[in-house]
Amino acid sequence: MAKKKTVWYCTECGYESPKWMGQCPSCGAWNTMQEETVVKETGASATSRNRSLFNPENTRPVPLSEISTDIENRTSLGGKELDRVLGGGMVSGSIVLLGGEPGIGKSTLSLQIPLKCNKLTTLYVSGEESAKQIKLRGERLGGEQKNCMVLAETLLENIIDQARNIKPDLLIIDSIQTIYSQNIDSSAGSVSQVKECAATLLRYAKETGTPVIIIGHITKDGSIAGPKILEHIVDVVLQFEGDTRQSFRILRSIKNRFGSTDELAVYQMTGTGLEEIVNPSELFMPMHGTDLSGIAIAAMIDGSRPFLIEVQALVSTAAYGTPQRSATGFDVRRMNMLLAVLEKRVGFKLSQKDVFLNISGGIKIDDPACDLAIIAAILSSNFDIPLSQRTAFIGEAGLSGEIRPASQTEKRIAEAAKLGFEKVFISKYEKIPGLTAGQPHPEIIRISTIADLVKATFR
Repeated sequence: MAKKKTVWYCTECGYESPKWMGQCPSCGAWNTMQEETVVKETGASATSRNRSLFNPENTRPVPLSEISTDIENRTSLGGKELDRVLGGGMVSGSIVLLGGEPGIGKSTLSLQIPLKCNKLTTLYVSGEESAKQIKLRGERLGGEQKNCMVLAETLLENIIDQARNIKPDLLIIDSIQTIYSQNIDSSAGSVSQVKECAATLLRYAKETGTPVIIIGHITKDGSIAGPKILEHIVDVVLQFEGDTRQSFRILRSIKNRFGSTDELAVYQMTGTGLEEIVNPSELFMPMHGTDLSGIAIAAMIDGSRPFLIEVQALVSTAAYGTPQRSATGFDVRRMNMLLAVLEKRVGFKLSQKDVFLNISGGIKIDDPACDLAIIAAILSSNFDIPLSQRTAFIGEAGLSGEIRPASQTEKRIAEAAKLGFEKVFISKYEKIPGLTAGQPHPEIIRISTIADLVKATFR
């Protein structure tokens, strides 16, 4: 017989308490304790659930020097960009959590994987859509559908039974918030259900060596819904970012036990699915034929990948009493700081002018090395003097008006050289030992202050 009990779970971190508390003692969040009724198993089922996941027949300690370091068996998922984000492919027995906003393309990407990998027998489990809906989406995406098995089910025990019978090469769950276990007396998506389902899927993946992809919902603040322990259980956490009104999507690795978390992939949503963008810098370059004022090119780094993006600024006399400050894709507080530096250290009177800033392509940037390009775009619009489209800017602005060095400048300059840029502005104190004399690169102009930038570009 199963014993029922009532516990309180923290919806932020999954902390369990026998009674309600206003503040969670684990994460410090207020008013996050939620009451749930759980079932404690006894007998053979509890024994089977508590056995070891890793080599249960031989659980003795092993010296670190005797552990084998063979390369993991990785499986390609049919896309070079996705394989690169995963660290070279998906490792056998690993479990991947894919999160993102509604409509961002999570289900599209997960269904494209079995359609492109014809050699993999995939079990696609959907708790949100019917089999007919998945069929229609598969026809729109194209590709072979012979080895893609579709199961519309929400009961976890039935999913595991079908997976053990089919023995697929890849298991996809869409989504973890719609799956529930009959061993837990609570609704799907609750803290206890998400923990139980994730733990059971992890046990299945480790025992059978089958890689599992789990799609997860996110909350209104952008974090993955459910307890934080969900992200600790899985091996890889991927985050889909981007504006659903734009066509570009960024797949970012937040956690990866088998590779680096500095990698990201750029996709473009089309009528036939998500297309990989091999060279994303070309998409964010200027789309106009003539030089226009208020536009500068910033060389940014996202993870370990360089991007060249267009920064647009508009400075005009305030038509109303209070000047307006607006930024799209950039922190408006940092923009106000840069405007204060321009007024205090360089002497430009911008306090009575409207300043609007936009990052083209719907990309959000937080790289301090883009400060120099933002300042150049603001000054260009203020003077109404266009900058060359073949000039890039790399540097961080200090509160004293100095231009500070940026990280990974060699990669930024190499990306600019690949796209045919003629000049690159960097800090005078920048050291770039990785840039050899014989390697072709743009003309490098070193500046130490914002005043030097004004003299070099607007004289």
